[in-house]
Formats: sequence, structure tokens, C-alpha cells
Amino acid sequence: MPPPPGSSSPKADLLIADDDPDVRNSLVDLFAQEGYAVQPAACGADALQEMTTLPPYDLVLLDLRLPEKTGFEVLREARQGGVDSPVILLTVKDEHTSKIRGFDLGADDYVTKPFDPRELVARVRAVLARSAPALPPPDDAFTFGDCTIHFPTETVAIPDADVDLTDLEFDILAYLVRHRGRTVSREQLLRDVWGISGTITTRTIDRHVASLRKKIEPRPESPIYLTTVYGIGYKFVADASASPD
Repeated sequence: MPPPPGSSSPKADLLIADDDPDVRNSLVDLFAQEGYAVQPAACGADALQEMTTLPPYDLVLLDLRLPEKTGFEVLREARQGGVDSPVILLTVKDEHTSKIRGFDLGADDYVTKPFDPRELVARVRAVLARSAPALPPPDDAFTFGDCTIHFPTETVAIPDADVDLTDLEFDILAYLVRHRGRTVSREQLLRDVWGISGTITTRTIDRHVASLRKKIEPRPESPIYLTTVYGIGYKFVADASASPD
């Protein structure tokens, strides 16, 4: 995950996924020198875990030839999960079909190895400059199943009735919905929803989520929206009828 804010803010948080340690380390050094915060990943499974865990990366450099999961597989699963971080694919292949496949899966750019470091830095800057904000506007409404969240009034409604949520339950639900498709750690919820760190146990979070499930899930004992990512936290999964951003 990207590091927490420090005394000086980096230009952006980058994830660099490449199984070649020489290439990976050189890219980490290159972008660190350019003022970016950089997180390396050596395999596809690690890259996917990083991409789907909050806070989101501002951009991902993704090699296609990764062990465990290929770059194509990582990109496809990340996009299917709602991850919208910009992705630049890295590959030794300069094949037209590979490029088309990458763009069809949601890549933002494609760079063939060996590459000019200056060109890669320029491409990263260009993609970051044109990338849209990851989160929807706060005044949107969002519908999933029979529930509709109204962000301006901080209410949740089902047909012919309102759902009686506490202020904290609404804040948890709104946060997870706005980051839907991504794994949100319990620590992230503590920091961004409670506004604190370390003074509330994660069991307290679990109790609030359990209460929230009883109010919005068709079967709270088998949740389909507020899903648990064991050992990490939670993920909001919208069904096929969920409204778009």
C-alpha cells in the first residue's frame, strides 16, 4: 500500500510490478528520484492485492510476464473489481494483438522494453495528468439491490421506507461504497471514518459492520454487499443492478 502522508508530499503513489529484480529496482530508483512514492511487487498475486487494497495507487506500472498471475490477468481482475487506477503495461512484446488486448482490458498506455527512462517518466506524467479522480462526487446517489444511498442528506432508503442507520453506520457504508471494489483495511476505516488511529479496537469496527449488515443485507449471515476480506478488512461489492457513478 502507498505510505501514509509524511512531512513532504510525493508527486504521486506508484505501484511497480515486475518480476525482474534488476528492472524493478531500477524503476523504483528512477521514480523515487523523480519525487514519487513507489511500492514494488514481484508477482501477479502481490500486484493484484496491492491494487485492490486502499488507499488506491495513482498509477500502476504492470509487467505482462509476472509469475502466479500474468499482467493481463491482474489487469482484468482489478478492473472487474472496480479498480480504476491508471495502468501502463510493460512488456518485451511489441505485438499488435497484445497491445489491443491490453487496451481492451483497460490499460491506459503500453511501453515496450527496452525503453528510454525519460520517455517512461514522460508517459507516466501524461497519464497522471489526464486521469480522472478515483472517487465519485459526494453529492451522488448510489443504488444497490433495494437500497439507495443519498449522500447530501446522509440517508439510506428502501422502497416505501427509510433505513434507520446511526451516523457512524452511514459513514462506514458511504466510505465503503465510494471505494467499492477495493479492499479497505480495518486500520483504514479507523483513520478515515473514525479519524483516529489505535484507540479503538478492530472488534469495535466488526460490531458496527455486523449491525450495518442486519439493516441492508437480504441475508446478514451471508452478506453479498459488505463482504469480509479475512485478515484485512472489508470490501463493498455492488450487484449487477447497481447504478453507475
